[in-house]
Amino acid sequence: MREGSRARRGKQARAPLSRERVIRAAVAVADEKGSAALTMRAIAEPLGVEAMSIYHHVSGKEDILDGMVDAVFGEIELPPHDTDWKSAMRRRAVSARAVLLRHPWAVGLMDSRSRPGPATLRHHDAVIGVLRAGGFSVRMAAHAVSLIDSYLYGFVLQELSLPFTGAAEQGEVAGAILREMPAEAYPHLAELAAEHVLRPGYDYADEFAFGLALILDGLRPDETPGA
Repeated sequence: MREGSRARRGKQARAPLSRERVIRAAVAVADEKGSAALTMRAIAEPLGVEAMSIYHHVSGKEDILDGMVDAVFGEIELPPHDTDWKSAMRRRAVSARAVLLRHPWAVGLMDSRSRPGPATLRHHDAVIGVLRAGGFSVRMAAHAVSLIDSYLYGFVLQELSLPFTGAAEQGEVAGAILREMPAEAYPHLAELAAEHVLRPGYDYADEFAFGLALILDGLRPDETPGA
């Protein structure tokens, strides 16, 4: 078994360097340490190469960031065309939130690139295409995308900044705050915590679905589909 493991490691070590491998390594570094830790040396180390070798496959850090953002867009489920636009937008938003939580560094970069890659372009084209097929004019499709993505990115940013992860920690943090907070001084906060946040089964993530439903219910197509 040990010889087989060494052989596999050797095979991996001899795998030719490529742009795809560089981008995957950069994503892994950012996932573990944040985008601020992205240096050529940090990316090169897990690849088993010298930092200068990376420049044969990418032109620099901006090129790497372009590739990383495109890789993240590639993980988001494209909105399906075999259902109504509202269901398609909901599935896409839910998938996007899950992907962004896996890659916390990405949310601030998603629409920042001036050279979007093929996965990014394919994603946005599919989103607009579903809205257009659902009866949205070009103008209203643009409004809808802006509104949905503003909510999506904003919610994820807020979610990532919370002082807890998961419902169990959430209850502990909220309970501690409530115990230290004089209810007579902050009656509405105390009421919200006791009657909502600390109720059995409450999960902050459920707030995402509630807000998304309000947005999707408020959007209206303004054309006859196919017209």
